[in-house]
Amino acid sequence: MQPDSPDAMNPPRIAARADASPARRRSAGNDEEEECILVLQGGGALGAYQGGVFEALCESYREPTWLAGISIGAINAALIAGNPPGARTARLREFWDLVSASGGLYAFVADESVRETLNDASAASVLLFGVPGFFVPRVPAAPFQPRGTPAAISYYDTAPLRQTLERLVDFDRINSGATRLSVGAVNVRTGNFAYFDSASQPIDARHVMASGALPPGFPPVEIDGEHYWDGGLVSNTPLQYVLDRPGTRRRTVFQVDLFAARGALPATMAEVTEREKDIRFSSRTRLNTTNELDRQSIAQAAQRLLAKLPAALRNDPDALALAALRGESAVDVVHLIYRSKHYETQAKDFEFSRRSMLEHWEAGRTDMARTLHDPRWANRGADRSGVRVFDLTAAPA
Repeated sequence: MQPDSPDAMNPPRIAARADASPARRRSAGNDEEEECILVLQGGGALGAYQGGVFEALCESYREPTWLAGISIGAINAALIAGNPPGARTARLREFWDLVSASGGLYAFVADESVRETLNDASAASVLLFGVPGFFVPRVPAAPFQPRGTPAAISYYDTAPLRQTLERLVDFDRINSGATRLSVGAVNVRTGNFAYFDSASQPIDARHVMASGALPPGFPPVEIDGEHYWDGGLVSNTPLQYVLDRPGTRRRTVFQVDLFAARGALPATMAEVTEREKDIRFSSRTRLNTTNELDRQSIAQAAQRLLAKLPAALRNDPDALALAALRGESAVDVVHLIYRSKHYETQAKDFEFSRRSMLEHWEAGRTDMARTLHDPRWANRGADRSGVRVFDLTAAPA
């Protein structure tokens, strides 16, 4: 089943929504006192969920000042950072309309077992024909290409993605410093994680593509003589990178995951494959926040202890080592995690049907709106130190 042309059947598109007024967004807090950070996990076709999250975030809270992403999260982050605030949601919609196929049969399907079959057929068509504006299969296939060439080490050509990024993203805007962008990738030669950060270097389409160059589907991307693969090979979540960067303002970090770490015991081999992928790409988000909570608590305890020491002991080497522990401004981490439907399978991250994309987008909008209107968030009050975690759409344990 080859993906239909996006215009062939006039498929439904994501409805445009009016942005919340600037006054409403400012009422959520003082922009000068808070750094709003959006952290986006990788997850292929599931990334439309992040578009819905962003749309609701801007409507009910504010625009992020820093975006960090891996893989599809890096693409979404670049689309946001590389456009002015009034155009960002429209650019995200344009991208997701471009890469999603219409699939007219979906309009007549309600039964979940039939829906699962259609989703699998949609994913199979992606494997065979690629995704418009994203990637196309190599002909001939990789085993028949000259040894040592990019075509010999990847099944798809991502040249269409570069054209899409250069059309939809203003990299001069990103490099102006208006909104910070950080994207993670892996050095193929060393195996080390690398972050490309607009706060310290110019960013272009190559850096975003490198973050999403998942082998063996996509080729590595060369940057300054080194080759890079998808950052999800090491960690699919850029949260730790953000938490490790020094800061002086209070931070609110919206961590948007596309794979859930928690899940049921599989009952079939197909469910085993799906569950393994969820665990592998969830990247221990909760462990990162737990470790940061512990680190902040230790740093704050050290500062209290130092204040109690007599002056004669404050220059002791051990006291100086404790004084060096970083105890920064407060950090609020808000978790949002996409949770798969029963009819979604291990192919959910490369199933680009229009109906699934619209469902993912709306799920993100709903989860973000529910979080921002939850009394536990709305009435949280200011905190000048420590880390607080808000996971307000969590599934039952």
